[in-house]
Amino acid sequence: MAALLLRHTARQCLYSQLRPTFCLRNAVPMGTTAKQEMDRFWDKNTRLNRPLSPHISIYGWSLPMMMSITHRGTGIALSAGVSLFGLAALVLPGDYASYLELIKSLNLGPALIYSAKFAITFPFAYHTWNGVRHLAWDLGKGFKIPEVYQSGCIVLALTLLSAAGIASL
Repeated sequence: MAALLLRHTARQCLYSQLRPTFCLRNAVPMGTTAKQEMDRFWDKNTRLNRPLSPHISIYGWSLPMMMSITHRGTGIALSAGVSLFGLAALVLPGDYASYLELIKSLNLGPALIYSAKFAITFPFAYHTWNGVRHLAWDLGKGFKIPEVYQSGCIVLALTLLSAAGIASL
């Protein structure tokens, strides 16, 4: 009860300090539902010709933005790949060696095999190196804008080198 009285007193004190025009202009009538309030909000934004905010058109694409999107995408791809591989191992007949022999019997060219291995390796390499970069950020290092771009370029170079190296095995 004392908490309610204190809250009411604090509100009255605050309201008395505000200008009456502010209170009347921004007041929400009693009994207004959330839907009505949101309709009022969108009507006001439409009337004032305000864009949706934040809107994709106001941002310029940058290296950190693209790397963040790619990090999330590779994480999803890796999770989906591991899940599908595990599910296939449970459901499909035969063992791994029989499917490896099947691929070898197709006599695919070395360029196609290397490209496939690179495509499989790239998300793993990128997600790993960018994860190391995020660990450095967790330690509070590399937050200055030039350092963010420099570490981004280093991650991309290490990703390409390690993916190419692993794919050549």
